[in-house]
Amino acid sequence: MNPLFVTATNTNVGKTYTTLKLIESFSKQGIFVGVCKPIETGVITEPLDAKELLEEVQKYNPKFKSLKPKDITAYTFELPAAPFCADVEQIIKIKKIKNKINELQNLCDLLIIEGAGGLMVPITKEYKMIDLAKDLNLNTLLVTPSKLGCINDTLLSIEALKNANISFDWCVNVFEDKDKFEEVTQPYYNAVFDKWWKLNEGLDKFTNSI
Repeated sequence: MNPLFVTATNTNVGKTYTTLKLIESFSKQGIFVGVCKPIETGVITEPLDAKELLEEVQKYNPKFKSLKPKDITAYTFELPAAPFCADVEQIIKIKKIKNKINELQNLCDLLIIEGAGGLMVPITKEYKMIDLAKDLNLNTLLVTPSKLGCINDTLLSIEALKNANISFDWCVNVFEDKDKFEEVTQPYYNAVFDKWWKLNEGLDKFTNSI
């Protein structure tokens, strides 16, 4: 199965939460899932997002049992910033990220790759998260927020994916301004998009369609 890339409109939208839910849903279908967090920033002692993701995968896939959190990352940095900014010594090599993805793919039926920040976050000066999805021909799931102002961010991310000819689906993680979402934002989505879904309602349907 082609890897699945989980991205979002920005940071703190719910990529890790979504990836954890995906791991559980796919695994319950009998699919041996693996996970990769290519770059994690804000790391002091160990990558906490990678740790949480790995522990979930280890519940279902014995081939990941012996791995440590840093084994599912290519790079970790202490500064909580975009990878290019966090990489103060400029050590990132895109080939190393791709090699890590290929290595982990051999341990599972479906590898889920969680990006850092949003699609346009720079990994290097010339290379962004969206470039990784395009280069590896990754199926992509875009997670968008429910807060006021999210329509603009959602439309910009969708436009970027379309312009890059990346196959994608998208969902809304309803957690911010959730009491107002159905009135403030949802009417536009219903009017413009034939296909969109809420993470807490449509996840299993999505995983069954992959």
